[in-house]
Amino acid sequence: MATKSDKRKQSLYFPEDMLEEIQLEAARQDRSLSWIVQKAWKLSRKHIGKYPSVNDADPSVAEHDDERGRDEDDD
Repeated sequence: MATKSDKRKQSLYFPEDMLEEIQLEAARQDRSLSWIVQKAWKLSRKHIGKYPSVNDADPSVAEHDDERGRDEDDD
């Protein structure tokens, strides 16, 4: 039994260089930008879920990766 997907519109904003990379990858795979971003989220959500919240009680942990994602390239 197929499930109907929820297709709500949402605007997302990316730095220009990141958007260009996503566009190139979408073209390479002959996929939509949406498909690429959804797959990236599904692959990374467990890893991202390990990041501390800015509301965590220990400020030394929260300061580690702030500046709104400055250190996001760390894998």
